[in-house]
Amino acid sequence: MLPKSGRKLPNARQAPTEAEYIKQISSALRLELGGTRAAVKTIMRWTGASDRSARTWMNASGSPSGYHLLRLARECDAVFEVMLDFTDRHEARLGVDLHAAEVAIARAMGAFETLRRQRSSSDAARRPT
Repeated sequence: MLPKSGRKLPNARQAPTEAEYIKQISSALRLELGGTRAAVKTIMRWTGASDRSARTWMNASGSPSGYHLLRLARECDAVFEVMLDFTDRHEARLGVDLHAAEVAIARAMGAFETLRRQRSSSDAARRPT
């Protein structure tokens, strides 16, 4: 056991306060969904929470805990990123970013293939027979 010297351990990261947590979750929800009534309904659908709870989270008057936080993180990338930041799991964000890049590349390749086919069929229609 370490002797009590009144000093803090080196490299001890300050845990976020509850106020910071509440503010960050609210900001993430607003960033992803906006501040409309439809956003509250979306949160209700994602989590199964009541209208009042969803409005509380959006207005930064309170925060989701446990099960509701997991459900939000599952559906809302911004909330998931807040969780990663608060838990110092920044390396996990790379996996999320890589997946987003893979999806974007796949969509671009699909669009490219569609354009290539359209060009081939229009070239074939212009050729004299």
